[in-house]
Amino acid sequence: MNISVLIPVRNEKSNIVACIDSVRWADEIVVVDSGSTDGTIELAMREGARVVQFPWNGRFPKKKNWALENIPWRNEWVLILDADERITPELGAELRAAVKNPRADGYFINRRFIFLGEWIRHCGYYPSWNLRLFRHARGRYERMHGGDTGSGDNEVHEHILLDGSTAYLTKDMLHYAYPDIFTWIEKHNRYSNWEAEIEVGGSTPAPSAAGKKLSTQRKLRVASRRMPFRPLLRFLYSYVLRLGFLDGRAGYMFCRLLATYEMLNVFKARELRRRRAGLSS
Repeated sequence: MNISVLIPVRNEKSNIVACIDSVRWADEIVVVDSGSTDGTIELAMREGARVVQFPWNGRFPKKKNWALENIPWRNEWVLILDADERITPELGAELRAAVKNPRADGYFINRRFIFLGEWIRHCGYYPSWNLRLFRHARGRYERMHGGDTGSGDNEVHEHILLDGSTAYLTKDMLHYAYPDIFTWIEKHNRYSNWEAEIEVGGSTPAPSAAGKKLSTQRKLRVASRRMPFRPLLRFLYSYVLRLGFLDGRAGYMFCRLLATYEMLNVFKARELRRRRAGLSS
């Protein structure tokens, strides 16, 4: 049995070649693009990937769900891989073995977050399990908001809801999400738009459907929205309770940025409530 790979992109020139190279063994590599202007498309095609353009209309579905639903996949199994992620040779071998003799309909993969060149081993960011390999006909990302959240046309924090059984793989993927502070701030400025929209007017699907650990994390996230001093509490939670101090300078910087992210979530949610209250009055 073979694996198809879905890579959602927009202006990922610096990542796309290494990403594709890490899954060179795959039977099919499909890059779903949203009008890149930096040469991403040309590089992906040069590396042998099939490029499909995603015509987003500002509503649901977003990119990954659209791709799962509309692309005529060559294989039953699909691996979803962001452009800033890499599959190690060891994980690649485990993926192929998993679909050759499947013991489940989907597999969770653990991620190592690389921040400023350092692996963040603590701060609540490891382990970081994501359901990424599954029988594509059985899985779709949850719908938590029906419109444009200001976070882009790709799923941000939504999880796969799978109609079937799941298992966990043993090897890690690498996630080079934050090579510099600019990238971290740019991404989390968009992510905080999503957080505010979900807090103010979004929905929260049954968290158990995303897995036990993710269910616990989501329950804690929802409960934290009622707490005062959220930015300070986020720093203390990540740096002290989740042992971020063991990650040295990178861990301290990372936890401070997480507190800033929480501050943006609080401020943007408050701004959104006031704006909508004014429009309705």
